[in-house]
Amino acid sequence: MNFDRNTVIGFVVLALLFFGYFYYINREQAATRQKKAIEDSIANVNKPKSLIDTTVQKKIAAVNDSIAKTAAAGQYQKSITGREELIYVENDVFKVAFTPKGAQPKWVELKNFKDQDGSLVRLGSSDFDKIDYPINTAANQSTKISDLYFIPGSVIQDADGSQTISFTLSPDNAGPTIIHQYVIKKDDYMIDFNIQMNGADKLLSQGALNLTWQSKAKQLQKDLNYEKQQTQIGYNLDGDFDYHTVGMRNSKEFSKQLKWVSVKQQFFNRSFIAKNNFTSGRIDWMIPAEPEKTVVQTTANLRMDVKGIIANIQLAFYYGPNDYKILKSYKMEMENIVNLGQGMFAFVKWINRWIILPVFDFFKKFVGSYGVVILLLTFFIRLLISPLTYKSYLSGAKMKALKPEIEKLKAKFGKDQQQMSMEQMKLFREAGVNPLGGCIPALFQIPIFFALYSFFNSNVALRGQSFLWAHDLSAYDSIANLSFTIPLYGNHVSLFTITACLTSFLISIYSMSMTPDQNNPVMKYMPYIFPFFLLFIFNRLPSALTWYYTVSNLVTLSLQFVIQTYIIDHDKVLAKIDENRKKPKTKSKWQERFDQMQEQQKKMKEIQAKGKR
Repeated sequence: MNFDRNTVIGFVVLALLFFGYFYYINREQAATRQKKAIEDSIANVNKPKSLIDTTVQKKIAAVNDSIAKTAAAGQYQKSITGREELIYVENDVFKVAFTPKGAQPKWVELKNFKDQDGSLVRLGSSDFDKIDYPINTAANQSTKISDLYFIPGSVIQDADGSQTISFTLSPDNAGPTIIHQYVIKKDDYMIDFNIQMNGADKLLSQGALNLTWQSKAKQLQKDLNYEKQQTQIGYNLDGDFDYHTVGMRNSKEFSKQLKWVSVKQQFFNRSFIAKNNFTSGRIDWMIPAEPEKTVVQTTANLRMDVKGIIANIQLAFYYGPNDYKILKSYKMEMENIVNLGQGMFAFVKWINRWIILPVFDFFKKFVGSYGVVILLLTFFIRLLISPLTYKSYLSGAKMKALKPEIEKLKAKFGKDQQQMSMEQMKLFREAGVNPLGGCIPALFQIPIFFALYSFFNSNVALRGQSFLWAHDLSAYDSIANLSFTIPLYGNHVSLFTITACLTSFLISIYSMSMTPDQNNPVMKYMPYIFPFFLLFIFNRLPSALTWYYTVSNLVTLSLQFVIQTYIIDHDKVLAKIDENRKKPKTKSKWQERFDQMQEQQKKMKEIQAKGKR
């Protein structure tokens, strides 16, 4: 190819133009980048500290924290760094993961209980959960034990089947040492925790061991809000048990000898125990926001006095179920953690401890289904109160026999309620009938109901046990989940609640047919309204309780029909009433005062009527 001079000049000029163009563009881009960098720098300088790169901030904070911890570690600086390799120890009932950082349990997994997602229940498994206390590391320096890595020893198998593991904290040179020793017994939820200090006088200021026990109780039941209602902070103060519901207050100060403190959820608890007592302390708690799925978060600051150079501080942890028999076996009044009756209903705990719990345990030895166990328990309770039931039905039969005469009084006195009431009381007195005879026996059944309410809410044996359509007898059953929430009712439909309310309604209808008509509209319609109220009250309760109530109502209906139809002889009842009428009547002082009061009210009413005329 031949190129003339003009062609060569053209290519050269074109090349120069391209070179000039790219050179200009690069200069402009460089100037733009430099300008933006300057603007970004100015913007970063003018930004508030909270908006500066958080990653850099965290790195700087971590470095500063590490430097501060290293300085505070004093003669234990080698223990500041380490690897958190978990060490597992297990027995028949749980598996414990120990961490060398702070030489303490990382979590405890219960082998016999499952969480809502099907995994095993874990207690003390959050980053918040820990045991801590400060130690002196050098002159005017101290650090917390949770910042130091202990050296773990091997798990030792003891002759009695228990297992022992020790963690040792030694100084960089000669100096005080600390050993955390844990003893895990066979088939036991209690973990012995011994702190052995060689040089306690140097490690602790003024001979005081200031322990901090942090605990976060995660949701373990289906209904978070209901579980919060059942959650308590319990403790044994100066030999006496006491507790606080977490929603009622948020702290408790201890100025006396404290044996143990416990965070009790509905069916599980974790407790911190001092075998020789804490001398004082304080526990604070809070309920986090619901999205966190946490029932309660607690921080206990507990003090122990430690004397001498060599100290052996004997403590213990309990991670396990709220089982009455297990907790009672420790002989520290820990069985009071199980709510079998508290507050104004504390008296029902004796019904539960002496009657309900032994009978329930007896039946479950022979019956595999807990629903059937509750059925048998219901039959037993109804048999136990059968004398009261019979008296109640007999009183109802007497009232039914007087019904025609009461109707005549109503026709005679019309709307004069006061005179009607006086004549009706006179009729009852003549016939030897107590109008409250059917109510008083029923009142004795109220303590039994409250006893069973506490029992079914706290019996861990029911947890996860299915029966008919109920998947868990310790929680409400649900045949339909609603996409909305009905105030006071909830967002689910409990079939056992419906059967309990329906059978209560049938009992009301039957009972009202046996008693005289009420002139008071409230008294007249209350028996029909009450079952409707139960629909809202029962819908969140454990299905074990609503199943019991259903069976009990069916037994009541059956007994009412059988006793009224085949056992009580209505002719004999009428004959007895006639016989009572022939007997001379003596009024009690209360009856005399009542009659006088009614006479006075009658005279006042007559005077008022004359005044209006």
